[in-house]
Amino acid sequence: MPLFTTPHGFSSTAAQVAQGIDLTGRRALVTGASSGLGAETARVLAGTGAATTLAVRDVAAGERVAKGIAEATGNQDVHVAHLDLADPASVTAFTTAWQGPLHVLVNNAGVMACPEQYTEQGRDWQFATDHLGHFACSGPGR
Repeated sequence: MPLFTTPHGFSSTAAQVAQGIDLTGRRALVTGASSGLGAETARVLAGTGAATTLAVRDVAAGERVAKGIAEATGNQDVHVAHLDLADPASVTAFTTAWQGPLHVLVNNAGVMACPEQYTEQGRDWQFATDHLGHFACSGPGR
């Protein structure tokens, strides 16, 4: 017997899952929200009324997505912030600049099947982006 049940399944959309949820007065952050699942997640969160921040490497792409989200949802409280999870200095700058509460965190950003490359610290770029950066952004002391 399952511990919980849900009317949602593999074909459910994010909008269906969020239907009836009101996040007005809440702040949400989605990493990697300049495209794909991150952009859709940010759109749905903004649609619930949440003040939504898109944390992205490519700020210009993030701004385009944020504008589309604001137009589609009517929520003008959609923001973009630079965050490169493979760069510890970028993570520190981002977390230091964050002011106020954070109610919803979606660690969505990631890279996959990229050519072998390393960060300035000598770490595998994919591992640094997908794991170390998110840990540093949301781990202990944050």
